[in-house]
Amino acid sequence: MSDYTPDEIEAGRKMFAGDWRFTFAAGTFAVLPPMRGLEIAFAGRSNVGKSSLINALTGRNALARTSHTPGRTQELIFFAGPGQLTLVDMPGYGYAAASKTKVKAWTALIHAFLAGRANLARVYLLIDARHGLKPVDDTVLRTLDKAAVNYQLVLTKADQVPAPDLEARIAAISAALAKHPAAFPEVLATSSRSGAGMPELRAAIARLCAERAGHPTG
Repeated sequence: MSDYTPDEIEAGRKMFAGDWRFTFAAGTFAVLPPMRGLEIAFAGRSNVGKSSLINALTGRNALARTSHTPGRTQELIFFAGPGQLTLVDMPGYGYAAASKTKVKAWTALIHAFLAGRANLARVYLLIDARHGLKPVDDTVLRTLDKAAVNYQLVLTKADQVPAPDLEARIAAISAALAKHPAAFPEVLATSSRSGAGMPELRAAIARLCAERAGHPTG
């Protein structure tokens, strides 16, 4: 049951109804764009559906490049909207076929980004609803805890999981999150294909932005 008010749902809809566009790609920390407004980052295993979620969130089918080849996103990809919010697509992790050198470079970039962006409001960590948390996700949770970055878990591909199984998965993940101090307790379930959970995710982001601005939405 959503705890978002109609005003928050509408605020989220308006926030993402505008013109979103690609603005920057950074392969190293040294070339990151100047900080402006607030940034929201999306992290997750390769092929978890980050690009599809960003496209569904913004209502732009081709904003973020989607690929059936894991590990395609090797840079931090920045997307700006009509306001002061920027979305950041982080490199996927857990891709076994990537070279150790490449993985090390990705890891260094992500760590530097998490530690060095004062305007990073939250990281949304995407988890495949069909599989739940994997050991590689636990490593990322610890990294986020260590960086003291506020983060929230979002399940993707929820339409492919029967409702009772989805509820059990959310309960198990929520229990696991109790051990992670930087984790936001609410787990959101979404589907880029059906649109399920997207109004709630937009509302969550709108609420976060409003809280940071000192203007609660509901």
